[in-house]
Amino acid sequence: MAQILVVDDDIAVQATIRILLERAGHSVVVAGDGRKGLAIFEAGEFDLLFLDIFMPGMDGLETMRLVHQQQPLIPIIVISGNPVTSDSGSGPDFLTMATKLGAVRSLQKPFKPAALLAAVAGSLEAAQRASSSSQPAGEVASRP
Repeated sequence: MAQILVVDDDIAVQATIRILLERAGHSVVVAGDGRKGLAIFEAGEFDLLFLDIFMPGMDGLETMRLVHQQQPLIPIIVISGNPVTSDSGSGPDFLTMATKLGAVRSLQKPFKPAALLAAVAGSLEAAQRASSSSQPAGEVASRP
């Protein structure tokens, strides 16, 4: 199905996402921080990225910015374990911020397996529709 890169500094989160996605038929590559993730991304071809927002070294927002410079249409799902609240006094909502900066979806950790799989399916379908609609007139998009 899809080639997916998961960038998260938590090994347990990497393993959980990898297992869920591989059981769904996807091919998964993992990286423990933004710099490694960017290097792997540049060396391969991916259909989707998972990025943790808060990682040592290069964080997910910076990684997303650099990925989008190279491949602006690649779907990115951001994940974070930091609490998300609507209370403006508690600080910024980084998941919402990330979607405004280009992520197609966001998930707060811990997430339910069904929510993760639904986010992946929706992101891949939207990317497929976008690439189909960007083809020149007269060409027919091939569907896997």
